[in-house]
Amino acid sequence: MIFSSMSNANVRRHFLEKNRSPKEKPAHSVLSKHLKKIYPIGLQRSTSSLSLSSLSLSLSQNSNDSFLTDHSSTPLEQKISLALRLIAPHHERREFVPVVKTVQHHQQQQQQQQSQDPGSGELRRCNWVTKNSDKVYTSFHDEQWGVPVYDDNQLFELLALSGMLMDYNWTEILKRKELYREAFSGFDPEIVAKMGDKEINEISSNKEIMLAESRVRCIIDNAKCIVKIVREYGSFSSFMWGYVNYKPTINKYKYPRNVPLRTPKAEAISRDLLKRGFRFVGPVIVYSFMQAAGLTIDHLVDCFRYSECVGLAERPWRHI
Repeated sequence: MIFSSMSNANVRRHFLEKNRSPKEKPAHSVLSKHLKKIYPIGLQRSTSSLSLSSLSLSLSQNSNDSFLTDHSSTPLEQKISLALRLIAPHHERREFVPVVKTVQHHQQQQQQQQSQDPGSGELRRCNWVTKNSDKVYTSFHDEQWGVPVYDDNQLFELLALSGMLMDYNWTEILKRKELYREAFSGFDPEIVAKMGDKEINEISSNKEIMLAESRVRCIIDNAKCIVKIVREYGSFSSFMWGYVNYKPTINKYKYPRNVPLRTPKAEAISRDLLKRGFRFVGPVIVYSFMQAAGLTIDHLVDCFRYSECVGLAERPWRHI
């Protein structure tokens, strides 16, 4: 009886397994069936892991997923993100954070940290700007010095101010800058070139301006030269920037002793300007003018203004 009941049980179990086995299908077949409804690709068994690059390439060619319309990521980042979203369970899917953007953000933070003095936390400046420097000089360094200038009037002003370095330092000159602008009509070459003895006497006799008559006549003579250049080249800006092929020279000086007082380029410009009738335009003055007008970037590499001015220098020529 026992053997008979066991035989009957085995027969029934065999009958049930035989009827159930054709209906069961492997799990990967079900996955392939559903994937084929969405993306016409085939998933094959392999001893190696699934290649995300090959999978994402196929998906990107056949998908209309809105994520691919995000132009802020590169094509490779978009493909990898889409592949990860498909492989991950629905409740665990997350947006792929582009590695490149993360690295760029980290580099920006690192540059900002490097531009700060670790002791005081203040911004690092070129060594010739100290805590004892006058505010007007510090502001000139932080906002103007090394910024490419393309306006004719501003270039004329910087050339005139640089010429005054023979008698004064930058701090003394900058403190009187507004007086100079008023006296020389905003450094408009057309107006200054027409100044006569009356204007020369008024300016040279002004004790606040403190400019000798010879310096005043020098600025007026240079204005006349600029007017001639404008007629020949269209603008003083175009003429000056042509010396550097319309792109600032970017230097990488680490110490103040590395910064030159004059360069072969400044010497060549000086010779040309002298031939054209300019006065007080020696190589040292010309190089000071080039530094101030952004024709050359001489901020020290650890100065916070270095990367900012380099960014401006690397733009296409913006002369109008």
